[in-house]
Amino acid sequence: MPAHKKTKVRAGLVRLVAAGVVSLLSIGAHADVYPSKPLKLIVAFPPGGASDIVGRFYAEQLSTALGQPVVVENKPGAGTAIAAEAAAKSAPDGYTLSLAPAGQLTILPNLARDLRYDPVKDFAPVAIVASVPYVVAANGTVGANSLQELVGTAKAQPGKISYSSCGNGTLCHLSGELFKSLTGVDLLHVPYKGSAPAVTALLGGEVNLAFDTLAVLAPQVKAGKVKGLAISSAKRSPVLPDVPTAAEAGLKGFEVASWFGIVVPAATPKPVVERLHAEFARIASLPATRARLAEQGLDVETSTPGEFARVIREDSAKWAKVIAESGARIE
Repeated sequence: MPAHKKTKVRAGLVRLVAAGVVSLLSIGAHADVYPSKPLKLIVAFPPGGASDIVGRFYAEQLSTALGQPVVVENKPGAGTAIAAEAAAKSAPDGYTLSLAPAGQLTILPNLARDLRYDPVKDFAPVAIVASVPYVVAANGTVGANSLQELVGTAKAQPGKISYSSCGNGTLCHLSGELFKSLTGVDLLHVPYKGSAPAVTALLGGEVNLAFDTLAVLAPQVKAGKVKGLAISSAKRSPVLPDVPTAAEAGLKGFEVASWFGIVVPAATPKPVVERLHAEFARIASLPATRARLAEQGLDVETSTPGEFARVIREDSAKWAKVIAESGARIE
């Protein structure tokens, strides 16, 4: 090779190496100074639901840990798609986090074809932080005091018994669809923009039933405003010890738990993701965290980013099957 060409090749290699070093130094510097300004945590539901409870608690703890304000931004609507799209399009700098509910990453993508986000390609998983089982609750309009009585009433009145959910494509919605699939009943789905209006509809008699989290429905059951017919966990909850599990109530296979996980835009630097994961894992290990969430019927969870990614894949496959078998769709 002529000398002048060798010189050009060496010069090109030098530039590539230099660019790589600069990039690495930039990432390293970013991680060293991170965070240097307030952070934002996007929550996909309005205030009052389990997602908001988890988001605000962890935001407060993370703010203390990082020495920067962590502002909760509620972005409800479109079955959590609005929040997901906002998070996916945010700058990948570690300053915008999203508290993703299970349905946002594993259910909605199997129900809607026009989503403007990809649950795998657009996000970097940080950690699962909490989970909560679901409760089947009924108001006085149904006249059912047990799950079996509810099934009998619903079968006698196909399409007449309605249930509220916290939104199309959410786990509230699919819990109802799973219930329909397992029992063979025909229920009318009435979606709302969040748990608070969905429960308000139940209390006001606009609907007959609600499928929502223990965190949301436990206060209403304790107050005697609605009847807790079953809980979707394998064991009874100390929060509602008198409410049987679905299996105890005669409905096997109705086990549903909503997890909440922290994700950031996919291109967020790995050192920043690792820093955030370490902080969330530390917060999850605190006795105060377990005690605070337990008061609301929530369980503390933790995972590595890799474990979180695996859960997303496995749950997506599970709910895809439920959706196919039930014929669920977004109205």
